Amino acid sequence: MAIPDFSAHGIAAKYAVLVDVGYLYAAAGEVLLGAKERKEYRVSADELIQALQKHALERIPGELLRVYWYDAARDRVPTVDQRVIAQLPWVKVRLGNLNARGQQKGVDAQIRSDLEALARHHAVSDTVLIAGDEDMVPAVEAAQAYGVRIHLWGVEPPFGTNQAERLVWESDTVEILSADFLRPFFTRAPVPVPVVPTPSPAQVFAGRTVKPMPPKSPVGQVAKLGPGRPRVEEVGEHVAQKWILTRGRDNIRDLLPGPLLPTVIDTELLIEAEKELGHSLRPYPEARVWLRDGFWARVYREFDLGVGISSK
Repeated sequence: MAIPDFSAHGIAAKYAVLVDVGYLYAAAGEVLLGAKERKEYRVSADELIQALQKHALERIPGELLRVYWYDAARDRVPTVDQRVIAQLPWVKVRLGNLNARGQQKGVDAQIRSDLEALARHHAVSDTVLIAGDEDMVPAVEAAQAYGVRIHLWGVEPPFGTNQAERLVWESDTVEILSADFLRPFFTRAPVPVPVVPTPSPAQVFAGRTVKPMPPKSPVGQVAKLGPGRPRVEEVGEHVAQKWILTRGRDNIRDLLPGPLLPTVIDTELLIEAEKELGHSLRPYPEARVWLRDGFWARVYREFDLGVGISSK
């Protein structure tokens, strides 16, 4: 059957991909790893999103408008992963609230609202919906009334089905993402291994008398001295403490086992430290290592993992 020419009616030949992350992660975690909770696995979300974009490009007519990534966070404060995803091109992160029981609140309402708005404003001619809840049905019907085709994608279930029957009925096309398609992006979360504390310089040189050497510099020039290590490590610990209080222990736990930090988070750490110090650390590579050491020292203490050293 020929695909209708929406351009003749002034409708852009574009499509959007709307992803209920709670459904996608839970369904994939179950079929791939037998996992019941998100903390049991890790997801390469950026690579997964790229794979979904490529998959849609091969199947849906028109140009991608954007990917809408619907997730939840405590008090809507984004987690480390969510902050990284928000930096990706053509991706818009929408956050609902995650309550104390780990239940998502407000996510379905955001999906329904965006689906209807995109259709009402003729922003898209097709929409890929990755979801399973029957609550999506009214929004699907409303979007279809504006002429938008709904392509429902689901995750291969271990048995039976993981999508509401009526949602499947009402969608224009239905496709199941296989376990093989999703497997490269999901891995079981590593069990944090306690880090053996390393001796401090004071412990190593205890009882020894060491004469400090003055910094060498070319004749006529003053040596360029950077900030002291104790001060930089102290600032790193202070930033970690602040993030634990403001972003929550669960979000900081996502950084474990370390000691590498995602680029986005490492940059935030540097910026906050420079604000506290009142000057730049960028001319001093060793200071950035000390900063990470202080940050991880505080994080490891928070989770009783000892003291670690960052990766240079």
